[in-house]
Amino acid sequence: MGLLDGFKKLFAKGDGSKRRKVITLAKRFDLQGRTGQGSMSKVWKAYDRELGRIVALKVLDKAKTIKFEEKFKLQGLKKPPEGEICESLRHDNIAKTFEHGLTNIGEPYLVLEWIEGLGLNYLIENKHQQLLGNRINFVGQLCDAIDYLHGQKYLHRDICPRNVMISNEGIVKLIDFGLTIPYTPPFCQPGNRTGTVDYLAPEVIKRSTTDHRVDMFALGVTAFELFTGLLPWEKSTASEETLRRHLNTPPRNAKDLRPDLDDEICRVLMKSIERDKMKRYASAKDFKEALAKLLKQDY
Repeated sequence: MGLLDGFKKLFAKGDGSKRRKVITLAKRFDLQGRTGQGSMSKVWKAYDRELGRIVALKVLDKAKTIKFEEKFKLQGLKKPPEGEICESLRHDNIAKTFEHGLTNIGEPYLVLEWIEGLGLNYLIENKHQQLLGNRINFVGQLCDAIDYLHGQKYLHRDICPRNVMISNEGIVKLIDFGLTIPYTPPFCQPGNRTGTVDYLAPEVIKRSTTDHRVDMFALGVTAFELFTGLLPWEKSTASEETLRRHLNTPPRNAKDLRPDLDDEICRVLMKSIERDKMKRYASAKDFKEALAKLLKQDY
C-alpha cells in the first residue's frame, strides 16, 4: 500500500461511515497569500469559489500527519482527525471551521473563517495599543473558549499566544487544534512531550498522567506573558534547558517584572502557573472568576 492509499484509508472516514470530501485546491480556491506555517501545516488567505467568500485555508502535510496519527494507533487509540474535531466546535471564541476533507493528492485540508486581526503573540511582542485596557478582557474570552473546549471533552495541548487571534473588533479566537485530543483516560496516559516548549506544564515534561490542567498551565503562562511582556522563566536557546527550568527553578515574580501591576493581579498570575497542578486554578471558569473579582480592571 502506497503513502497516498494509506492516508486515504486513515482519513477517508471520520466516524466510520461518513466519507471525507475530496477536492482539487486549484479549482476550488484562489490563493491570495500565505499567512502562516507550522511544523505540520500551511495556511493561506483564499477566496473560496464554492462558499463565495474569503476564508483561511489550512493544508496539512500528509506524511507528517500520518506519522503523528500512527503514534495513537500504536497505543490502540483512534484519534479523530483535526478537521473532524474543529468542525464539531461551535463557540464565539473558537475559529469556526466550515469544512474539512482531503485534497486530490491526499492532503487533509480545513476551510476556516477568515479573521481580520492580529495574533496575540504579535500584540505582546510589539506592545500593541490594542492591549491597553483589554488584557483582562482578552484573558477572560480565552478562558471561555477553553472552558467550552474542556466541556466538549477535548484538551487543546498547545495554548500559547501564537495560537490566539484577536480580531479588529476585539474578539478572541482560539486556533490550531492540530495537537488536540479527546479528554478521556486512554488519551491522558503518560506519553511524549507535546506542545510548545515555553508553555509545557511540569507534568507533561515529566511524562506523567495529564488532565485539563495542562491547558490551565499554558493559559497561565500566556496570561503572565500578556501582562508582563515576558515569560515566567527566562528563554533558552536549548529546549532541554527550558524544560529543566520549568521543573527546578521557581518562576519569576510578575511584580518584579512589572512593578506597576496591582498585588492582586500578580497573585492571580502566580497561582495560574503553579508547578503543582493541585495549586493551580481548577478550571478556566475559576480563572476567569478570579480575574473578574479584581478591583482594578483597566490593564
